[in-house]
Amino acid sequence: MSIVDNKLQAFGKLVRKGTVVPASDRAPGPLKVGVDLGTANLVLAVTDAQNNPVAGATFRSTVVRDGIVVDYIGAVHAVRKMKADLEQRLGQPLQQAATAIPPGIRPGNAKAIGNVVEAADLHLVEIVDEPTAAARLLGVKDGAVVDVGGGTTGISVLKNGEVIAVFDEATGGTHMTLVLAGAKKLLFEDAEIEKLDPRNERDVFALVRPVVDKMSTIVARFLANHPDVKTIYVVGGACSFTEFEAVMAQHTGRRVIKPVEPLLVTPLGIAMFDNGGRQ
Repeated sequence: MSIVDNKLQAFGKLVRKGTVVPASDRAPGPLKVGVDLGTANLVLAVTDAQNNPVAGATFRSTVVRDGIVVDYIGAVHAVRKMKADLEQRLGQPLQQAATAIPPGIRPGNAKAIGNVVEAADLHLVEIVDEPTAAARLLGVKDGAVVDVGGGTTGISVLKNGEVIAVFDEATGGTHMTLVLAGAKKLLFEDAEIEKLDPRNERDVFALVRPVVDKMSTIVARFLANHPDVKTIYVVGGACSFTEFEAVMAQHTGRRVIKPVEPLLVTPLGIAMFDNGGRQ
């Protein structure tokens, strides 16, 4: 397992168990914070000064839709709650954070996401696009990062460590849930529960496969202008299906890599954009 996968696995355990890394086991220096306001999941990631995971929290919510804050008060309350919970576990305040947006989002919507972070009593130090945050954690210098979230599929193309192209399409995990709900005549909330149950994965994936085909076609079409991209790194909660990367590889004709804990890649990468209070 790679160093990045080990880091993600450790972060996943911290989030699920509600535990923190003891101060004695952290790299010296200020803590760094990343806030990921996703369509289906809000995630707050905390790392030490050397970008090792220290603590994290998730919140299932619909306060953001396709990169747009649709419930500002709800979003602020959710981030404040996660922040307060983590501060209690850590025994110290969290004072600043970086956050992220889907690529191509309008400036006004980006400002609203930043305002949520500020209103939750965190000084905003950086707003980065989501695939670029994922790329930083994964150490991608050349290739494409595809962030498949609840509401959008974002793509960043990197060359020599620089982002040279970005694209975003409004399709993601929410669209999978809508297809599942329609096919099985379920309420959206019930379909979401069924989709997230790993025991149902095989049957669910068979029904939502057309959405994955669409996502993969979008990626293939965009990357047609970037023939030098040989590898695609896919992240985000909606790509968690076992067969997801095989379908994307089939449509794009390129190598597809999915790290462990794909939902947690972007928030941990966002935290790396927090300068930890350094000027």
